[in-house]
Amino acid sequence: MDIYNFLENIYIKNIFQPLHGKYRFLQKIKKEKCKTLLDVGCGNNSPFYIKQQCPDIYYIGIDIGDYNQEKPNLADEYIITTPNNFSNTILNCKNMMGGVDVVISSHNLEHCNNRKETLTAITNVIKQKGILYLSFPSEKSVNFPGYRVGCLNYYDDSTHKEKPPIYKEVIQMLKENNMKIIFSSKSYKPLFSFLIGLLFEKRSKIKKAVAPGTWAYWGFETIIWARKL
Repeated sequence: MDIYNFLENIYIKNIFQPLHGKYRFLQKIKKEKCKTLLDVGCGNNSPFYIKQQCPDIYYIGIDIGDYNQEKPNLADEYIITTPNNFSNTILNCKNMMGGVDVVISSHNLEHCNNRKETLTAITNVIKQKGILYLSFPSEKSVNFPGYRVGCLNYYDDSTHKEKPPIYKEVIQMLKENNMKIIFSSKSYKPLFSFLIGLLFEKRSKIKKAVAPGTWAYWGFETIIWARKL
């Protein structure tokens, strides 16, 4: 096994996952014994991944299609809606369940027709002391190299709307909706992942595909953790 395959194997197995990435967030809510989770934009095997980490949590997924669910769909509820009814569908979870303990919105906001409406619905559905994981492409990703499979430049993904969400506006909206910011990074570059990305950057560039650590090397993601007051 060469050094690239060895490090890729370590990275994928979550041994050195970023402190504020989704994996660590799931470990946190597991320790807090959260009971209900709403996954806003739950394609790409997200139900399988989250239920593998938190098997005891009641998982609700909402999306506008059944995107790339190659693994078994382990969702307790899986709701397909339309882009125009997306926010109302989120709010219906509050009407049915009185809210949820956790919301994950991982690279969903940039796909929404009305981001403010979606974000407001997300904050409204979270119970008191509930917690939010929010990630989306950083504002500066519009200037990153393209094209790479897996998306490095914001416009690599044709389903992205307009420009990336504006970090300051999102933070302000969260605060206005009674959310306390636990952690935020406008352009997240965790050290170990950054170094992996640095090592893989030449290979990523040649193959025109995102490699392990590429997002961290460039600071592609904005990541926010917040808690409902």
